[in-house]
Amino acid sequence: MTRKFTAFSRVAVATAVLSVLAPLHAEEMEEIVVVGDLGSLPGENVKSVFGFNKSLLETPRSASTVSSEQMERFNMGDIDELIVLAPGTFTQSFFGVAGGLDVRGTPGETYFRGVRRLDNPGNYPTPIGASDRVDIVRGPASPIYGPSKIGGYLNFNPKSARIEENGSFIESNTGAMSYTTGNWDKSILTAEVGGPAEVLGKNLGYYLYGELENSGSYYNNSATDQTLVQASFDLDWSDNTRLQFGGMYHQYEGNQIAGWNRLTQDLIDNGTYITGSPAPLDTSGDGSISHQEYFAGGVLTPFLFGVPNSSISSVAELEAATGENPGALAGMGLINPGVSKIDGSDVLVAADDELVNDVLTLYFDIIHTTDNDWEFRNQLFYEAYENNNENAYGFSQFHDSYVIEDKLVISKQFQFDSMLASVQISPSIRYTDFEHGDDFINEYFDRRDLTGPSTAVDRRLLATRIDDDYSDYNVGDYTDYGFAVMGDFTWENGLSVLLGARYDLIEMESSTPVDKQLFGGATDIKESDDFDGISWTASVSYEFGPGLIPYITASEQSTVIAGQGADIDPGNIASGGAFDQSELQEIGLKGSLLEDTLYFAISAYKQERTDFSAQSIVTNQSTETKGGEIEVRWVVTEQLVMTFGYSNIEVTNLETVNSNGRFSFVGAQDVPNLPAGALYGGALFGFVTPTDGVRAGMPEEIFSMTGTYDFLNGWAVSGSVVDVDSVTSGVSGSVELPSYTLFNLGVVYETENWVFNVTGKNLTDEEYFRSNFPNLFGSQIVLPELPRHFQARVQYRF
Repeated sequence: MTRKFTAFSRVAVATAVLSVLAPLHAEEMEEIVVVGDLGSLPGENVKSVFGFNKSLLETPRSASTVSSEQMERFNMGDIDELIVLAPGTFTQSFFGVAGGLDVRGTPGETYFRGVRRLDNPGNYPTPIGASDRVDIVRGPASPIYGPSKIGGYLNFNPKSARIEENGSFIESNTGAMSYTTGNWDKSILTAEVGGPAEVLGKNLGYYLYGELENSGSYYNNSATDQTLVQASFDLDWSDNTRLQFGGMYHQYEGNQIAGWNRLTQDLIDNGTYITGSPAPLDTSGDGSISHQEYFAGGVLTPFLFGVPNSSISSVAELEAATGENPGALAGMGLINPGVSKIDGSDVLVAADDELVNDVLTLYFDIIHTTDNDWEFRNQLFYEAYENNNENAYGFSQFHDSYVIEDKLVISKQFQFDSMLASVQISPSIRYTDFEHGDDFINEYFDRRDLTGPSTAVDRRLLATRIDDDYSDYNVGDYTDYGFAVMGDFTWENGLSVLLGARYDLIEMESSTPVDKQLFGGATDIKESDDFDGISWTASVSYEFGPGLIPYITASEQSTVIAGQGADIDPGNIASGGAFDQSELQEIGLKGSLLEDTLYFAISAYKQERTDFSAQSIVTNQSTETKGGEIEVRWVVTEQLVMTFGYSNIEVTNLETVNSNGRFSFVGAQDVPNLPAGALYGGALFGFVTPTDGVRAGMPEEIFSMTGTYDFLNGWAVSGSVVDVDSVTSGVSGSVELPSYTLFNLGVVYETENWVFNVTGKNLTDEEYFRSNFPNLFGSQIVLPELPRHFQARVQYRF
């Protein structure tokens, strides 16, 4: 797509247009009663941004909320579908698992009731059905929440019996049961019930939610079995004290999906796939290739500087360019190369690949308000997961981690003659314990021929199956002692100032038992150190009529650089790369017009990590992001609700720029004149240079629009469209993934007790792709996305 405006130019134009709408105020409009808005308007207070009772309109940060009513109306099934209602979000494929959203172009985090959960880039799909509301906050978290990543986060608010707007319980027991079906044997059963009760003479609110799924998949050798149970309780212990407690248990069984291997531009454009198998290496005959058999078989990983390279046209020239001996790479080609056509469902998944995860989340809050209106809120949070991930092509890992956090927030409001001041004081302690193993040496995507099943030619003996030969193995813990102070000051003339600061002291310890590693030394590796940092935020906003609030925000936030299992490598502790700071500068304009039926938010920002060398390539990269976002939500009439979103994002990897290049797996399109399949028996590594450092796989522009119309006779329709820019699949830029536009359309029929919802997704049957781990593997693999499919849901409410 041709770029005619920068992000800031688009923001300026949108600001001017919406400002012109301001005079169209109540006196020129018929009164619109805001009913049936599906919770789309940001009228509720959202504490997940700064912790204060401020609505999104009043909050000087870019954020969105998605209500359970919106998720149900649009038949949303996972967090990837939230992008249609949340500008600034998009997710590259993390091997097909919707664990977390990319927010402003970098991996985001997940919070539960305002407390950060354990890292989940792709350990399991994050469930959304048990949530009353999902808040999407762009940029690093407020200092009150502790160290966080630069991009942003999702905060999940579980379904509850307490009505958030007025603090009372729902009046009577209510509940529902639903069943969802669709293409590829989708089968999801849910049940929920909640209401008021009395325990020991005290008022109690409860809400229980359960979900069972046993579904097939569009992708071959893939399926999903999961169980989710969630309970929330709210007890009025006394007039001044409340208890909130509950938890969630989620068991997931599925698999990661690497997608298509042997990636070329011809495969993307025409579906032409290079077939054939390399020489077998399983000399023991046990059906798998051990590391030792790989080494004995002479499979090498040559390294090429200067990728892409179109001058190399033979294996002999590649040997010379990589410094390998003549003939060293001759045995790495395919024995019987050919071409064929493959379907999007033909992916790199073996029949016994697995991704299994059990996660338990618990919370217990005590909220006490004194007679002089000081509130003491103590939040105790616990989460643990056990994860096992196995992929026949040569990757396995496990996590066994847990976290305990206790946070006390002391708050009070002070009313002065012309100013309202709100303050928060928050000491906290957070302890994380981890054991994590990775197995990625001799990970070869291209040995498998996708026109047939996985065989002993491509299957590797995995470390998780023998509990040995790990590439990395980390055991340890870290404790964060934090203290934060926040203040929000609002004057009657419309001026508002928000200030906050936090100090963190983090004690880290990690070790590697060498007897677990493939290449272990003589003694175990042990490292420990203390890190500290100061986080702060400052915002100024001014409300002037009619309903317009410009703001400016600057902040600096600490971040802990942990891995996929919340683990920290001993080497990162020794180098100081386990802790860093992020900076944010943001300006924006928010407004509520047309008798509060039209909400808009416009923002432009720059955010970056201060130390380019401190990063985790998987979960927390060192980046600089610039861009802008526009969000509009409009209750046009009591029957018609519309939304619009626009994102402009450019993400630059700072470490790549500093090094003037980047390490990457090299694909066939990177050496286009080398004979097809010459290295599919192993892998070619390389250093991509020159490069501007722009993150691959992240679209620069995304447009989205939704609409839903209620006929007020039980029938309603909904539709959405998302337009996404073309991207390069990998950091080398050799393969381009085309732009795409997705259309979804749904029909709902509702009675007093029954709801029927049928939704068609990707109705135009658009063929599109998402890059898969683009900074490392993007030149070798890509994920073909779902074709046209349908989903039906029936719900009985009581």
